[in-house]
Amino acid sequence: MSDDAALWAAMGMPMSFGKQTKKKAVSTNFDKMKRADAGAAGPSTEPPVEEMAVHALETRTKGPSKPHNFAPSQNDDEPDVGPPPPRQGDYESRSGSSDDDDDEDDDEEDGPSSKDMFPISHEVVLKDHTKVVSALTLDPSGARVLSGSHDYDCKLWDFGGMGAGNGVEPKPFRTWEPAETYYVHDVKYSPHGDRFLVISGTTQAKLFDKDGEELATFMKGDMYLRDMKLTSGHVGELTGCAWHPKEENTFITSSNDSTIRIWDTEDKRKQKTVIVVKSKERGARTKVTSCAFSPDGKIIVGACLDGTLNLWSTSSNFVRPSQTAENAHQKNTETGSVAFSLDNRTILTRGNDEYTKLWDIRAFRKPIYTSPKLTTLYPETNAAFSPDEKFIVTGTAANRTEGGRGRGTLTLLHREGLEIERQVQFDEGESVVKVFWHSRINQIACGTSTGAIRVLYSPQTSLNGAKLLLNKSKKKATIESYAASLLQAPIITPHALPMFRDDGERGTKRKRDKDRNDPRKTRKPMPPVTGPGKGGRVGASATQHVVQALVRDSTRDEDPREALLKYAAVSEKDPKFTAAWKATQPKPVFQQDFNDEEEEEK
Repeated sequence: MSDDAALWAAMGMPMSFGKQTKKKAVSTNFDKMKRADAGAAGPSTEPPVEEMAVHALETRTKGPSKPHNFAPSQNDDEPDVGPPPPRQGDYESRSGSSDDDDDEDDDEEDGPSSKDMFPISHEVVLKDHTKVVSALTLDPSGARVLSGSHDYDCKLWDFGGMGAGNGVEPKPFRTWEPAETYYVHDVKYSPHGDRFLVISGTTQAKLFDKDGEELATFMKGDMYLRDMKLTSGHVGELTGCAWHPKEENTFITSSNDSTIRIWDTEDKRKQKTVIVVKSKERGARTKVTSCAFSPDGKIIVGACLDGTLNLWSTSSNFVRPSQTAENAHQKNTETGSVAFSLDNRTILTRGNDEYTKLWDIRAFRKPIYTSPKLTTLYPETNAAFSPDEKFIVTGTAANRTEGGRGRGTLTLLHREGLEIERQVQFDEGESVVKVFWHSRINQIACGTSTGAIRVLYSPQTSLNGAKLLLNKSKKKATIESYAASLLQAPIITPHALPMFRDDGERGTKRKRDKDRNDPRKTRKPMPPVTGPGKGGRVGASATQHVVQALVRDSTRDEDPREALLKYAAVSEKDPKFTAAWKATQPKPVFQQDFNDEEEEEK
């Protein structure tokens, strides 16, 4: 290509005449985000996106009485759910191929070019945290990511507003500290996605709207009361939370004060109900490390530090649990997560004793299956079901036996037997802590120990989500994109008439003043809307919230005239200040008005 042709191509000018097709760079962007180990995928057993969406809807309404079999069934006796896979004879009759061609097709199907059954072939990295991502979730629509970390920050990410395919590094649109210098342990979106809870290392849960504006800070209990049922809130560090699946204003929180409390979002001054967990250990108290609701909202499950797993019926008085599994996990180890399956009978637990266990509430004393040892370094490590509930996803930590330079993995376990089905390795020294498999967009979000959020997806079976970042192709430089000052210098005519002035460039003073008021360009810190720091107040005493509940000033709502007149009758009957000269007090004599007498005579 000559120098003139290269110059014209750089300026975006056409190289030939006639109608030209617009080329898209979306496929190129997907190739850039493909993982290096994605080529070792197994045979294709992945259903289309529409079939997965229909199955997810049927599962929510009817319950997963029989799991959907996306892969071709190995047992001919079992009936297949949904449309059967196409037979090989159908291809022969349509194409009319010979036997040799059939053998070649079979070889191609068994090769590494087939699709993977898990959405792990491509990934997008969201890196803005500086420490381990200890809390991670997505909203019900799959459009936003909410993350919390040990760097005390919460961040909101929007897939539609970020750009990774056009050369722009994805960044969150909001960052804030929910509880100053306390770790963030858990975050949960409400069932409708319009609000979310943030659980940090304090004793107070906080409620935010979908844009990160604080709505409520719930009550802190009195730490000097021995009976936990008499306190208005938690007195120990919070560990987890869960929303009620049916009632949008109800949620529960677990804490180190040996209680699970049921709250109403409309009343932040006191909880609705207190569930006191009694341990058989000395002291009769234990720490509740995680909690969850069943999908029908009739059962509450809580995992404790003494190794027990307790179930309560929401229709009971919560005096004692309805079922208890002792030694569910090793004592003095924190159970990072508990989760119900959609059939309301199966419970999944992930413990810090490096085991993942599956339980059935109909035979609750022993687990159904126990996984092999999976290295765990962080107490927030969790496990979750896949959308079809045939697999379980969890994370493992980098193995310390390899000098601290091991690789953490995203581990996929088969539900039947909890055997390892697939493992995805990450960078050296990077541990996987939080995992979240979104059923609507079919993507897996992983929070790691390096502060990065890795969103794994498949270009064929995933919907929107991380794919929105790559649909934005990089714009080609054109002659209009160059600054006017580079193409043609402005002619400054200060004494010319307005119609002849060149308005291409304005004065720098006005532009500088405008940029100074822009908080993004000046990098001005976001001022606090509520809480500590508002109005110049920084910090709060430990008993401030307790005193606010004990002494309530209601004089602002009273009428001052009525407040004084209610003591008038009391002062006449029992005068305390004028009783000394009550007997010698002269009787008042008032001047008679003569105008009234003259009017009467007339």
